[in-house]
Formats: sequence, C-alpha cells, structure tokens
Amino acid sequence: MTSADTDLRRVAPAAAQEPSAANDPAPPDGQVATPRTRSPRARLRAPEAPVPVAAPGGAALDEVDLRLLRILQVDGRITNLRLSEAVGLSSASTHERVRRLVRDGYIVGFNARLNPGLLHAGLLVFAEVRLAAMSNDVNAAFKAAVQLRPEILECHEVAGGFDYLLKTRVAHMGAYRDLVAAVAWSLPGVRDVRTYAVMEELKNTTALPLAPREPAVN
Repeated sequence: MTSADTDLRRVAPAAAQEPSAANDPAPPDGQVATPRTRSPRARLRAPEAPVPVAAPGGAALDEVDLRLLRILQVDGRITNLRLSEAVGLSSASTHERVRRLVRDGYIVGFNARLNPGLLHAGLLVFAEVRLAAMSNDVNAAFKAAVQLRPEILECHEVAGGFDYLLKTRVAHMGAYRDLVAAVAWSLPGVRDVRTYAVMEELKNTTALPLAPREPAVN
C-alpha cells in the first residue's frame, strides 16, 4: 500500500463525518450565526522516490557504475573507446567515471593474471596455523615472517578452531615443506600446522558479485 492510499483511508472517514453548511441547524432567534471552524484536510502526498545508496567516498553508484565495474574486473585492459561503447556513454564521461571509481576506492588496481603452472608455482596449498598463545609478540613475529615470503599469497586471521589461514603457491611439496619450516616451525609460538594440498581447482576468480543495488527503505 502506498503512502497516498494510507492518506486516503485517513481522509475518507473524516470527510464522511464532517457536516456540510446546508445541514447546519438554524440559530435561535436574535442570535447571529457564526461560521463553523473546519479542521484542514489532510493533503495527499506523492510516493517518495527511491533514495540512492551513498558510496564511501560520498558519491552514489548507479547502474552505469556497476556495469563499468563488471566489465573492468573481467578485462582490465579494455580501451576507453570500447568501454564507452559498452555502457553507452561518451569517451570523456566514461573516462571521468572510471577515474572517480579509482579515486573513491572501488578500483584498487589493474593487475595481470599469470599462469602459475609455467612459473614454477603450480602447487596450491592451504594451511591452518594455530599459535600456542595469542600474545602480541607472537602475533607480530608471525605476521612479519609471512610478509617476507612471496610464496604466501594470502594470510587471514580467522575465528574458529585455528588462528591463521594461509594460501600458498609453490613448485612442489618439497618447496612447501621448506616454506613451513621457515615461516612456522622456526617461530616459538606456533603450536601446529595443518596442510591441505589442492588436487584440482574447480573455480578460481577474482571477480566480485555485483548485483544491482536495492533502493533504500525509509
């Protein structure tokens, strides 16, 4: 039910109960009739337009922005001309929108995706790491060791049965064993490491799901 329908329901009973001037009783002899004061009728309000969702940088993302992000995260090397044709804008407007998306932090970089099998990094291994004690010194030492090893692609501190989840790429299992020995077992605070070697990659993508934004509900 719209706001206009709600107001109609409110106005209708009041209008039905409000006496008209023709039905007002006549004043007694010798008295002057005074006009009846009437309460103002409720005004009908038009439905409010959806409020755009504000972006962290202050601007609002519209459907064109989302289309630009979808295209760019699939093909970061697309030319501005082709990109403008895909979204139906001029080259200048498209270029300015992409600059704004970069400035507001939606686009954090344009990187080439390399083939790990051809670059001696064909083995993908995940590892769960538990620390004996989550002290500041142990955490700082572990985080510093992780940053120094390029084989560790991702490191996440997680909630659950262990403390850190590592994503690594190495040439073979021997190289992974050396990595664990250098990063984990060399630190006194590490309690155990559980290894999960990937036998087959069923899906590997960096593309984020970009569904159309829903209008804000007031």
